[in-house]
Amino acid sequence: MCKNPAMETLRPVQAPTHRVVVLALEGAVAFELGLPHRFFATSSLLPGWPSNPTGEPPYDVAMCTVDDGPITTSAGYQVLPSHSREALATADTVVLVGMPWHEVMENGKLDAPIREALALVPDSARWLSICTGAFVLAALGKLDHGQATTHWIHADAFRRLFPHIDLDPEVLFIDNGDVLTSAGNAAGIDLLLHVIRRDLGTEAANRVARGCVVAPWRDGGQAQFIDRPVPAPTEGGTAATRAWALEHLAEDLSLPVLARRSEMSVRTFTRRFREETGESAGEWVLRRRVEHARHLLETTSWSVDRVAADCGFGTSASFRAQFRASVGLPPSAYRRTYLTSA
Repeated sequence: MCKNPAMETLRPVQAPTHRVVVLALEGAVAFELGLPHRFFATSSLLPGWPSNPTGEPPYDVAMCTVDDGPITTSAGYQVLPSHSREALATADTVVLVGMPWHEVMENGKLDAPIREALALVPDSARWLSICTGAFVLAALGKLDHGQATTHWIHADAFRRLFPHIDLDPEVLFIDNGDVLTSAGNAAGIDLLLHVIRRDLGTEAANRVARGCVVAPWRDGGQAQFIDRPVPAPTEGGTAATRAWALEHLAEDLSLPVLARRSEMSVRTFTRRFREETGESAGEWVLRRRVEHARHLLETTSWSVDRVAADCGFGTSASFRAQFRASVGLPPSAYRRTYLTSA
């Protein structure tokens, strides 16, 4: 077996560095295999970036294989692991990328070597999957008690193999706390930025997004990419209205107001908005307001009342209720948690 002569010796990771371990299975999608290192190990996360980065990075990224040997990627070339599979025993987060020709997508089962390798992962670890990596999580039983997503093309196969799992093929990613799944290819970027946002805050995620020249948050879900008839151009679009709404979150963004802004009837606007974003206008506005509120809570000392007003929630009571329903914490507790982990 050909092993990597430059394979790193497993070394302790000093807190608060978070170890991310990517397990590359045979046929791994080459594009997805590089995403964890590009987003978690980027210099954008170092203090003082971009002028004078210093200090310890928040993440340490390792890539391993089941047998410490090379694997052949979906692009046809081989890659060697940077670490032995023993790195899995030290993982804080495990990442499984897509592998479109793997047998788990045919029979829903994992062979003994893969199970033995993944058995090394600590119980406290967080699990992430990109694209068809969700099949591995499903075969492990990690998705039995939550929602999941994968590439919409493979949704029927996933449901056939794992009918007991609640699959939503129309979203870019799903966060179940310690198990997160994402849709195909570029949706892995959305997931990794979400994880950085969750771990380190909005500013850190935005820095990484700027460094990678990608959007820090994409509108809609997979619904916008599923094969379906394209709306006629003469019916207009809602992109300009969405851009305007982002600059006026404190104002009235009710459906009639947005429809008038787009010069459409409410009915036409509602239909076009969902076709273009994969969600209703109300859902979209609420999500944008919550994201703006998170940013303000993380980066300012503004009172909850002022944040509520600036984000367009109307009353502080409404803001607290909506924020808690979306994030899982009341605004004051979210701010304390972020400041503690920052």
